[in-house]
Amino acid sequence: MNAEFRRHDLTLDPGLAGLRLDQALARLLPQYSRSRIQGWIERGTVQIDGRTARARDRVLGGEHVALEGEVPADTALAPQAMQLAIVHEDADILVIDKPAGLVVHPGAGNRDLTLQNGLLAHDPRLAHVPRAGLVHRLDKDTSGLMVVARTIEAHAALVALLAERDISREYLAVATGVMTGGGTIDEPIGRHKSVRVKMAVRQGGRAAVTHYRVVERFRSHTLARVMLETGRTHQIRVHLAHAGFPVLGDPVYGGRRRLPAGASPALLAALQAFPRQALHAARLAFVHPASGEELEFEAPLPADMQALIAMLRADSP
Repeated sequence: MNAEFRRHDLTLDPGLAGLRLDQALARLLPQYSRSRIQGWIERGTVQIDGRTARARDRVLGGEHVALEGEVPADTALAPQAMQLAIVHEDADILVIDKPAGLVVHPGAGNRDLTLQNGLLAHDPRLAHVPRAGLVHRLDKDTSGLMVVARTIEAHAALVALLAERDISREYLAVATGVMTGGGTIDEPIGRHKSVRVKMAVRQGGRAAVTHYRVVERFRSHTLARVMLETGRTHQIRVHLAHAGFPVLGDPVYGGRRRLPAGASPALLAALQAFPRQALHAARLAFVHPASGEELEFEAPLPADMQALIAMLRADSP
C-alpha cells in the first residue's frame, strides 16, 4: 500500500475572503498540513470553479473547490510484529497499554522494535497517518495508556484536543518522601542549561502545570495520583523532583536512592533493585474524534509496581 487518494468537494465560506487559497484550504482541512495542500495545488490536482488552481489565488467566497490528493505512505520505518496490549480498538482509534521498556518513537540507538514499528505491523494503513497515529508519548520506562489515531482525520482531532488540554491523563507514581497532602506545581520547564539530555524547571521554559494528590503514605514513600494539565517532556519526573519528591527509581532526576531507616532487608533490596521509574499512566479520558462519545479507560498497575507497593505497605508501621 504505497498511496491513498482523498477527494474533497468544498464551497469556500465568505468568511475566508482575502486569504490565499492554500491558507483557506488549510483552515477547512486541518487534517492535512499546509505544505501537503500546497503540493497538491502545485501538482494541479485542485480545481476552483472548474479551472486549475494556484496557491496564490485569493479567495472571494462562494467558490467551489474540487480536490483529489495523494497521501503517500511513510516507508522509512519497517513494520515489526509484536504483542500489543490493546485496551480498545475501533475504525478510528486504538488505545494501547504500553509496557515499561518499550520505546515509543524511533531515535538515536532505537531504530527498531519501537511501538511505532509494532503499530505499523498491526495496521499497515497507519503508514499514511503522521507518526503512525501516535498523538502523545510516554518515556521508555513509563508504562500505561496511550491513544493512537487510525486516520488522518482522527489524528488531527486528537492533536487539537491535546493542544486544548481536553485529553485527561492521570498517572500513579511512587514518590520518594512522605507527602503531607496534594497540591499543584506550576513551574516552567525547559532544556537543562548544561546537561542537554535533561529537562529542568527554569525561567524562560514552557508553561507546565502538574496536579497531584496522595493516595497512600508509607514509611518513607508516597503513592500519588498525578494529573497533567500540560504535556512537557519528562514533566512529572521533573516537577516531582523539583518539589522534593522524585519518582522512585528515576535514573535521571531521582538522585541517590534514599533507603528508609529500619526497613526490612527484603524491602531495601527491592528498592535498590527496582529497574525503572515507578510511574504508570493509569487513566485516559477524551471525546471520541468521530462519534463524539466521551470515553474513559483505566489500566491496572503492572506487576512490578504492584509488588513494590505491597512491600512498602507491609513495611509501614
